[in-house]
Amino acid sequence: MTTALRERIEMRVDAETKQLAERAAAALGCASLTEFMVRLIRDNAPQILQAQAAIELTSAQFDQFMQICEAPPAPHGRLKAAAAQLDREGF
Repeated sequence: MTTALRERIEMRVDAETKQLAERAAAALGCASLTEFMVRLIRDNAPQILQAQAAIELTSAQFDQFMQICEAPPAPHGRLKAAAAQLDREGF
């Protein structure tokens, strides 16, 4: 790691989960469970966050969205009432 370690994550797991993590860490050539966990976080967190931030639409959904965005907005009832009052007052 190129940056100094400053933060700590503590977790408790059952023995079976720990053994599974140790075996997987060894299979990846990680020197420690910490290295394994850091690798998992760095490899997977960006994709997880991207999936939460992205919106995927079908072509039909996108076309419908664009049609709604490009349609002129319908005037609100209060705006119509204000315009009618201005007309009555001669503006």
